[in-house]
Amino acid sequence: MQLDPVSLEVIRNALTAVAEEMSSVVMRAARSPLLREAGDHSSALTDAEGYLVAQGRDVPVHLGVLSFTVREFLKAVGRDVLRPGDVWILNLPDVGGNHLPDVKLIRPIFDGDALYAFSISLAHWADVGGAMPGSYYAAAFDCWQEGLRIPPVRLVSGDRIDEEKMGLILANVRGPAERRGDILAQISATTIAGRRLEELRVQYGRRFLQSAFKAIHDRAERQMQDAIAAIPDGIYEGTDHLDDDGHGGAPVAIRVKVTISGETASFDFTGTDDAVAGPLNTTPFIAAAGVFYVMKALYGPDIQPSAGCYRPLEVVTRAGSVLDPRSNVPVVGGNHETCQRVADAIFKALVPVAAERLSAGGPTTAGLLIFSARGEDGDYATFYEVHGGGEGARIDRDGMSVTRVHLANVMSTPAEVIETEYPIMVERQSLRHGSGGKGAHVGGDGLHRVYRMRADNVSLTTMFERAVVPPYGVEGGEDGAAFEVLLETREGKQTKLSGKQNVTINRDDRVTVMSCGGGGYGST
Repeated sequence: MQLDPVSLEVIRNALTAVAEEMSSVVMRAARSPLLREAGDHSSALTDAEGYLVAQGRDVPVHLGVLSFTVREFLKAVGRDVLRPGDVWILNLPDVGGNHLPDVKLIRPIFDGDALYAFSISLAHWADVGGAMPGSYYAAAFDCWQEGLRIPPVRLVSGDRIDEEKMGLILANVRGPAERRGDILAQISATTIAGRRLEELRVQYGRRFLQSAFKAIHDRAERQMQDAIAAIPDGIYEGTDHLDDDGHGGAPVAIRVKVTISGETASFDFTGTDDAVAGPLNTTPFIAAAGVFYVMKALYGPDIQPSAGCYRPLEVVTRAGSVLDPRSNVPVVGGNHETCQRVADAIFKALVPVAAERLSAGGPTTAGLLIFSARGEDGDYATFYEVHGGGEGARIDRDGMSVTRVHLANVMSTPAEVIETEYPIMVERQSLRHGSGGKGAHVGGDGLHRVYRMRADNVSLTTMFERAVVPPYGVEGGEDGAAFEVLLETREGKQTKLSGKQNVTINRDDRVTVMSCGGGGYGST
């Protein structure tokens, strides 16, 4: 069936609106502040084969991974076992995933007996079990220390929750009431997607929708091919570094060789360093997400995100590397730290042909702190917070202060919510003045935030980068200031915390976050 351009635009925007509504449902219905305030979740729709057709304006690294999740899910469970009213749950990195806290709920959508689409809700749970509250264990050396591993499991059948399976999951995570509330929000998001797609099917017909899915893929492929064709043919190489191996070792290199040839682009990461001991390994799906993000951000901001965008792109990883490790290694930090190294390595490679489009190095780290304290009932309240920093400067302007860039798109939790939900007071929130790198244009300033504990025995986890390797300057601009976190005990003893650490802190201890400044652009 041939679609005219107007009809295609109507369907394309309708599908995007469905994904947006899914995300709104999660933010309004979730129990945890991490989802309803910070927005650490994403929504997407795929066709019957699992190929992405629409997504919300959510977290780029999530959305890049969701381009693969349903396809890998179908490989794992097959199509014959899927039924109307099903919702499946999973978090295994091997199944089109990233790390255990990002839990995916998948609903197959049918027209009678004909499967024609899937809706997917991904949400970062504040805890999925494991060795430490918040499920980030800096000293982890295998995947089982990071939490509950959920293979594809049918959690809802005929739109009825399987309480036995729900009970098994909740018995293995901290904060089970909050986790249940978040699961129900995700189920609701997939349900509303099914309803909206049914409305579209009734109005236009299934064959029309399926033709629209194909047309969306084909148009995105052509748009990406045109974008690549505008880049001069050649081989471009770039390298970026993780601060360490997660256990305090030497910096770890992410190396990429970009080959542009006509309307295709290859991204070869085989030169990347081997898998590391700590939780900074990640999956090839994350590498592909980084590639897609860079190409869309630099050359195709108006391209509809869909599986068609990936067709002209080749992503090559090396088995045994930090981007393609064995399935039993820890990966929790790789999701939001190593993915940013992938993007920065590509940006550096493309400086010779895209300098005028690029920003200098920015806060390409989650800047993550996790505080977890037990209440009087013995249950945990876990506060998961990411911290933005200074944006890198550009050819035509200074960088913005205290923002997030590239594959991150999560909001800060308001101080009022922090102080209401957790035994923590936010004593200071201001700019880290002078932290941006100098240059013809100056990098943005980082954040200066101080937390004071109002309880004893609070578990604190750090997971951040850009503490050793700071945000880089471009075209002669200076680097920005490095990320720092300081712990001051109530007795006045001050300690600089490392980027990957688990400690216990007490009442009236203060934790000071000074996030990184952005790199400068151009010589002064």
